[in-house]
Amino acid sequence: MAKTSNVFARVEPKIKEQAEQVLEKLGIPMSNAVSMFLRQVVLQHGIPFELKLPKEIPLAYGSLTKEQFDAEIAKGIADVKEGKVYSAADVEAEMRRDYGI
Repeated sequence: MAKTSNVFARVEPKIKEQAEQVLEKLGIPMSNAVSMFLRQVVLQHGIPFELKLPKEIPLAYGSLTKEQFDAEIAKGIADVKEGKVYSAADVEAEMRRDYGI
């Protein structure tokens, strides 16, 4: 067996748990997944996937001016009046389907 070296990384517990669940379904131990990632870094001479900001950045209340906030509230009220709404049950079903929660 080849010599190995330890790698220590701090990650959010929830992310680690979610990753472990996915890797378990794939039959890949966490240490093998990390090793695979590092091998790809070497082969690609960089991060082996594209890094970019999302196209739409969600609005944060604290970053809005009063006018922007009022405009967003007006959009929401217009959507409700036009029937562009989802029930809580629909939202829950979609979350369960898409995210397993």
